[in-house]
Amino acid sequence: MYKILIVEDDKVISEEVAKHLMKWGYEVHQTKDFTQVTEEFMAIEPHLVLMDIGLPFFNGYYWCTEIRKKSKVPIIFLSSASDSMNIVMAMNMGADDFITKPFELEVLAAKLQAMLRRTYDFIEECTEIEHKGAILSLSDATLVVGSHKIKLTKNEFLMLQILFENKGKVVSREEIMKKLWDTDYFIDDNTLTVNMGRVRKKLEEAGLVDFITTKKGMGYILENE
Repeated sequence: MYKILIVEDDKVISEEVAKHLMKWGYEVHQTKDFTQVTEEFMAIEPHLVLMDIGLPFFNGYYWCTEIRKKSKVPIIFLSSASDSMNIVMAMNMGADDFITKPFELEVLAAKLQAMLRRTYDFIEECTEIEHKGAILSLSDATLVVGSHKIKLTKNEFLMLQILFENKGKVVSREEIMKKLWDTDYFIDDNTLTVNMGRVRKKLEEAGLVDFITTKKGMGYILENE
C-alpha cells in the first residue's frame, strides 16, 4: 500500500484530499506540526508528498529542499500561486509536478497515480511485488507485512513468488510444483500441501488471514477483492 504525506495547512482541503485518496486505497498521513515536517517525513517514509507552498513558519520550497537532502521521493506541489515564476521555482527546488488550486479531486488522484506508477512500477518489477499491503522482496526472499518481516525458506519463497506474479489468477498445483522442480527442488503433491500450510501459518501470524485462497480442483489464488 502506497503511503502519501499531505503537507497542507488548510484543514478543509487536507481532509477532502485525504478522504478521497483513502477511497483509492492509499495510506494517507496529514502533517500536524508545521515546524517538524522533515521529522514527520522521515518517521512516515511516504512514497509521495503533496506539498502546499504557503505554509506557516517555513514555506513549501524550504521543506521541499530539506526533503531533497534526504530522499528522491516524488513531491507534487499544490498551490493557488500558479504563475510561471512559482512553477519554475517549484521545479528548481526539486518538485516533480505542480497542481493549481482549485483542482478536481479525480484529476489529483489520476496525476498522483501516474506519478507513483512511473516512479515505482519498474523498481517493484525488479526487486519486489506488492499485494494488499504485503511486499514480497525478490532480493532477500522475505515478506514484509507492516512491521513484520517474515523469513521464508527457499520453497516457501518460490511458491509465493509465482502466486504474487499471477495475483488475481488461479495458479494450479502443477504449475507451482513445476516451478520448484525447475529449480532442482524435489517436491511432490503431499509436500506442496505441507509447505502451503506452513506459508499460511506464517501469513496468519502476521495478520494475513485467508490471504491465499484455495480453488478446489483448480489451485491457489491471491484474490484482488
